[in-house]
Amino acid sequence: MTEQPGELGATLRGWRDRLVPAGAGLPAGLGRRAKGLRREELALLAGISVDYVVRLEQGRANPSAQVIGALARALRLTGAERDHLFVLAGQPVPTSGRSAPHLTPSLQRLLDQLRGVPVGVFDAGWTLTAWNPLYAALFGDPSASPVRERNVVWAHHAGLPTRVRPTPELTTMFEERTAADLRSAAARFPADVELRKLIEDLRGFPRFAELWNSREVGEHVSHSKIVDHPELGPIPVDCDVLEVPASDLRLTAYTVPDGEAANRLRLLDVLGVQTLT
Repeated sequence: MTEQPGELGATLRGWRDRLVPAGAGLPAGLGRRAKGLRREELALLAGISVDYVVRLEQGRANPSAQVIGALARALRLTGAERDHLFVLAGQPVPTSGRSAPHLTPSLQRLLDQLRGVPVGVFDAGWTLTAWNPLYAALFGDPSASPVRERNVVWAHHAGLPTRVRPTPELTTMFEERTAADLRSAAARFPADVELRKLIEDLRGFPRFAELWNSREVGEHVSHSKIVDHPELGPIPVDCDVLEVPASDLRLTAYTVPDGEAANRLRLLDVLGVQTLT
């Protein structure tokens, strides 16, 4: 149960009011009355419904640890603020045994300021938690996707639509490395309920179950993809995974191997998510 429902709602409203749209990577828009984020905008950033935001602010909901983590990322909270939010919600503050996917202010600034390179930030279970505009332009805007569909391993095995070209060699490499990486994550975070639930669901897919039962352990640190952009055509990218200090997040940067692909990426950086027609 939420420990302090009135305080939780007031705190969420206060932190929502103090965060201007530009600080959350959103356009300000015209004729805006709210000085901070609207409820609709917070809901979009956190991947929850507007009605749930209303119920949280009114003290009529008991948020899960996953929702609290999503709200902390959306509101750009510091580590101390995030921990306080967990306490107000009656949830244990993430400690040893659970992953701590906290997006630090410095990492958020890196995402906001880095141009020319698509960058995505993933948690220990390979759920996309943050991204820069060029990532959205290359792979498609993930802001409206449910949290589970932002998990790249689950989305792959579930056969969700993707812009990544499924070549046999790259597909096999991705499947083997992510399964081994998830087994390693499960050992590091044995008390992480969300991670256990993800793996349990993934084992319902025959290919993942086969790889999981092989008991291979490893880290997914690099990969290559061919992204079929709907207007610019195929763009080959190399992916490098970097660990984020003091966090259980991974920053994945996508670079291009040749000049032609680099030209397409530069054009995409200018166009963003808009179409060419």
